[in-house]
Formats: sequence, C-alpha cells, structure tokens
Amino acid sequence: MNVPAPILDLARPARRVTVLTGAGMSAESGVPTFRDAQTGLWENFDPAALATPEAWQADPATVWAWYQWRVALVRRVEPNAGHRALAEWARSTEVRISTQNVDDLHERAGSAVLAHLHGSLFSPRCDRCAQPVELPDPPSEPVARLEPPVCPACGGAGRPGVVWFGEMLPREPWEATTEALRDADLLLVIGTSGVVYPAAGLPSLARDHGVPVVEINPDETDLSDRVDEVWRTTAATGLPQLVEALRG
Repeated sequence: MNVPAPILDLARPARRVTVLTGAGMSAESGVPTFRDAQTGLWENFDPAALATPEAWQADPATVWAWYQWRVALVRRVEPNAGHRALAEWARSTEVRISTQNVDDLHERAGSAVLAHLHGSLFSPRCDRCAQPVELPDPPSEPVARLEPPVCPACGGAGRPGVVWFGEMLPREPWEATTEALRDADLLLVIGTSGVVYPAAGLPSLARDHGVPVVEINPDETDLSDRVDEVWRTTAATGLPQLVEALRG
C-alpha cells in the first residue's frame, strides 16, 4: 500500500504537525477499547457505570480495582509500529501529540506527549486535595475490590487520574491542544471515532484556522466528512509507511 499522494503533499512541507490519537491507536498493541475491556471477573460490569464520580463515591474499592486491572492490561503490551513511527518522525519534525488514550504507549515508544486529554491511568491523584499519589503495583490477578492508596498529604483516597463521565476535561491539556492547532501545518487524526466531545470538535477547529486535516482510520467515522483527506489504513500500517516516504 502506497501513501496517497495528496497526503504526502500535505505532510512533506509540514514543519509543525499536531497529532490527535484515539483508541484505535492502542488497539493494535492489544489494549482493549474502553467498552471491549469487560472480560472474566468484569464481564458483568458496565464500564460506563464504573467510570463516574457517583460510582467512586458509592464504592471506591470496586472502581479502584477495575482501574488497576486496566493498568495491568496496559503494562502487558508494547507500543506498536505506529507509536514508534511518530517518535521517529519527531526527530526531524515538530510533532505534538494530543491523545484521548489513558495509556502510556506513546511515551514508551519515545514520544513526548503534549496532552492526555482524558487523563492517564498512571497519574492517580487525591480525591480530596488533588495532589499526585504514587501508583502501587497492580495485583497479579484481577480482584473485585481493592482499597485505594492513601494520600500522604491529607489522608484522602487516591483516585484514578482519568476523566470520568460527567467531569470536565482538565483545562491545561485542552488549552495546550487548541494552541497547538493554531500554528500547525497539519493535523493528523488517528484511530478516533469522532463521537466523544469536545475532542471530536478539534478537527473543525483546526480547519477554522486554515490547518489541513488528515484522517487515518480503517473505518468511516463521524469525522470523515469533516476532514481534507482520508486514508483507510491503521496506524501501525500507515504511519511507518508515511514516515518512510517522507525520509525518502
């Protein structure tokens, strides 16, 4: 599969590239998407019901156990060729990654991530004073309940460092992302369905600033008719080819 010529024409002169990645980026590493992550012990739980402030208030030990299970899932997989290609591209071009994913695969591939829009599994914080809390090692096997760590600063409970349903996105990652769009030469939207707002509005914001938008996704999405170019391929397949073509 060759890189489509219109996409190469946009990427070759780009000196500042902003990249928005979603669940499809990590799925190729074997990380289950949010709604696919319900197996074994957790198969009878609704992930949306666990990922809320109300669930945390009602039963923090169950919520913490589920997120620790997700931490263990991520630690068992490796960055894929798409993650590594973005890190390689950044050696010659300013590549600014804003991700909707809560894993650390971009970082483990060698990328400096500008923003985790939806937080990170690896950055728990106190539910009382919001100070960072050290992440303990997850259990070797899934457990149904697990007491959260105690905040050393105030004695509150360490909560997962992710954005739950009903919560606002953290201001700093959002502002960093929108700022990176304003002076970008290109926005790549990779592996995101385009249904989760406000992140789904970023491609339109980029185009409002005259920034061309390329979607890389094997499937049609809600964003497909709101971008300049579409490449029907996966991140692990397309990104290495793109970076190789730019190097040639």
